[in-house]
Amino acid sequence: MSQPFQQRQKPPCRREDALAVLRRLRQAGHVAYFAGGCVRDMLLGLEPKDFDIATDAHPPTIRRLFSNTQAVGAAFGVILVRQGRSLVEVATFRSDASYVDGRHPDAVTFSNAQQDAQRRDFTINGLFLDPLEGNRVIDYVGGQADLAQRRLRAIGDPQRRFAEDHLRMLRAVRFAARFDLSIEPATAAAIAAAAPLLKRISPERVAEELRGMLVPPTRSAAWRWLWEFRLIDAIYRFLPIPLPPALDERRCVFLATAPGATIDFPLALAAASLCVELQSRPELADLRPLLERREVQRLVGALRQSLRLSNDESDSMQEIIESLGPLLAEEPPTLAARKRFMSRPVSPQARQLLQAIGRIGLHRARIDELTAQLAALENVDCAPAPLISGDDLTAAGLTPGPKFKLILNAVYDQQLEGRIATREAALSLAMELWRN
Repeated sequence: MSQPFQQRQKPPCRREDALAVLRRLRQAGHVAYFAGGCVRDMLLGLEPKDFDIATDAHPPTIRRLFSNTQAVGAAFGVILVRQGRSLVEVATFRSDASYVDGRHPDAVTFSNAQQDAQRRDFTINGLFLDPLEGNRVIDYVGGQADLAQRRLRAIGDPQRRFAEDHLRMLRAVRFAARFDLSIEPATAAAIAAAAPLLKRISPERVAEELRGMLVPPTRSAAWRWLWEFRLIDAIYRFLPIPLPPALDERRCVFLATAPGATIDFPLALAAASLCVELQSRPELADLRPLLERREVQRLVGALRQSLRLSNDESDSMQEIIESLGPLLAEEPPTLAARKRFMSRPVSPQARQLLQAIGRIGLHRARIDELTAQLAALENVDCAPAPLISGDDLTAAGLTPGPKFKLILNAVYDQQLEGRIATREAALSLAMELWRN
């Protein structure tokens, strides 16, 4: 059987377009409801980003009823319907067979709404809503009560739910953090017991869940749960260091990074990785060894292996961490070094990470000083065009070679320091450096 369509890229689905599809199904004599996340969000008073439909109509029937469809997972009963400016996901009620690969059912049986609710992951996601009957909620799993009590609970036997689909463990963390929910004890215990199974899930799917939980302002709760359930072990399994049994929040760079604000994923990974290193090395009071290129490459390489990061993500993560090295070196950074730092594309993220390091008490005096110095450069042109280039050195009769880069860097530093301001002065300094 083919695998169901995953991580589809489709435009946001507007309620009015989904409603039109639902009405057409009902007019044809079928049961059809809004299902899953959109129902949950509406009951929480949030604006749904998407509207999915569950129905008793089978895929061939759905395709006959609508002129523009895409069979993204027909074997699993999933059809995309083009309606207005939206792609509406329409799924046939189903029951799932066994999950041999720990992610997807081997087969499905088309069923009814009650059976469809029972095969879903959490009670808050197992709700249906009838928008044509006064937004009547159809609840077979107790999801409304769990939402009222701000509780995340697996449907049925939680051990079975996580054995079927191991990715549900990360989804539990993401939902609980995003919606500020407690995790029901039996569900929490089942996650902790099944945590080693996360290694069976494809790195790309794990990374996608982490993008959803480690970026928003609610990421602190997600980070704590990743440690509490030991899901962190699977994420950092390729680091050659043992992770401690518990998270020491006093040395947690991740929790100290831009609290209450949204951050981007490379910064989240940089902060998380430094946190993991500091947790694993409680004796380490100096962060600088972790900022060396070889150490950073080891960190990035471990995450590339466990998450299959994109080149842009891993490169940005590496640059964020490495850029702090010159700032925290034993000798305070020169004005030129500070300007070079400010001109980096990742400097805003690196400054957030720098602040986090200071918040946990490492290099605090230096970071307090740097904070003021870097703030003073915010409205300064930190990357002016160089006064001279390699062509100028060649025209002056010098032979191109490795020394060119050293000379040009030294001249540019003097330019950034404000000690030279003309092309003539720059060439004169370059010639002097060449002779010496």
